Amino acid sequence: MKITVLMGGTSAERDVSLSSGLRIAQALRQSGHEVTSVDPARGVIDEAEEEMLRAGGVKTAPPTLDELQHISRTSLSPTLGTFPAVRTADVVVLALHGGQGEDGTVQALLDMVGVCYTGSGHLASALAMDKDLSKQLFRAAGVQTANWLMVTRCRGVIPSEVEIEQALGWPVVVKPSKQGSTVGLSIVQEAAQLRAAIDEAAHYDDEIMLEQFVPGRELTVSVLGDQALPVGEIIPRHAIYDYECKYTPGMAVEEFPARLHPDQATQVQRQALAAFRALKLDGYARIDFRMTDVGEFFCLEANTLPGMTPTSLLPQAAAAAGMDFPTLCERIVQRAVSKRNRGQ
Repeated sequence: MKITVLMGGTSAERDVSLSSGLRIAQALRQSGHEVTSVDPARGVIDEAEEEMLRAGGVKTAPPTLDELQHISRTSLSPTLGTFPAVRTADVVVLALHGGQGEDGTVQALLDMVGVCYTGSGHLASALAMDKDLSKQLFRAAGVQTANWLMVTRCRGVIPSEVEIEQALGWPVVVKPSKQGSTVGLSIVQEAAQLRAAIDEAAHYDDEIMLEQFVPGRELTVSVLGDQALPVGEIIPRHAIYDYECKYTPGMAVEEFPARLHPDQATQVQRQALAAFRALKLDGYARIDFRMTDVGEFFCLEANTLPGMTPTSLLPQAAAAAGMDFPTLCERIVQRAVSKRNRGQ
């Protein structure tokens, strides 16, 4: 098949996306496909540039805001639908993370020009990216999630210390409502630290979530098609599973399968599938959880285009299920083609 892999883009997760996309492109070529790599911000990536980018890897911090603004000013994203490599592809593989690549914008554009693509559609992508809406849908579906409050940047009204104490307790997690890879995320121990954390998150989104901190074990469940893959546990070197721990080899221990009682593993897998269906997701996704000391599961969020880098969790979950990386990529592509052939 003729496959185009979209990677890079203009979000704070640009570097991670490039790493994911380059790895996917390499795997699909190994499977015999004709693959073109495209960065919506810059255009077609030739094989020499692929090698250079692959050697660079993922840095320990995301691009600065100034770097992202420069990329956005020169971005080719508005003309993405006219790229020959996109219009003529049998299927477009989305390896974009965050921003317009994961919030449904690119998906809607591809729908408009009639191009087959991997992963969830535009509505599901938008729902999952908005943490406020997704948590409301989780609760409606019986999926337990931590309490939260929302702050809007333009209004600037911050809940009082008493309100936070009553609704959430301390510490609280402060994060952009529509962002990933823990970009802009802080754990706030007391009220005096709150304003600075909100200001940091506001660099990345106009809506900021204040979320109850759930102590416990960090678990993740990847979903492929209608199947929940083996549960994973993440043990980061830092206090939280932050950007550096996620993308720097050796900065976290990831165990697949997680050391859980079989009943616990089954329970969290069922919760992951319920969250997947509540958001109308399709193809694949990764659902993240916290497990308390008493065995309660709290769903944190859904990732509709999870990382596919050498340290990412979905490929590790697939490996634990006996699936190598090229097979995982092939399954994702075939799911998209099958959906197109069914007229969905």
